[in-house]
Amino acid sequence: MKQSEELRMTHSGVVNQKGQKIVHITFERGNDYAEGTLPSGKIEKSSGFTKEELEHLSQYLLQNAEDIMARAKQVNPLRSLMGKD
Repeated sequence: MKQSEELRMTHSGVVNQKGQKIVHITFERGNDYAEGTLPSGKIEKSSGFTKEELEHLSQYLLQNAEDIMARAKQVNPLRSLMGKD
């Protein structure tokens, strides 16, 4: 990955989508972004990341899925919308 810019990861709370619990994750680095989901670990949209970097991000999601899902369960969407989180 580019060493000069920080990679930032944000995630949604857990959402029900077609009967499955999903968390949406976004990675940002400058103007580059990648959007993925758990539990699949799939990167669904991206711009600026190499294919190899996207594979690393996908592996990161799968290896850290339990922790990310646990943190996502603590997100309160109403508090977040009101800027209280």
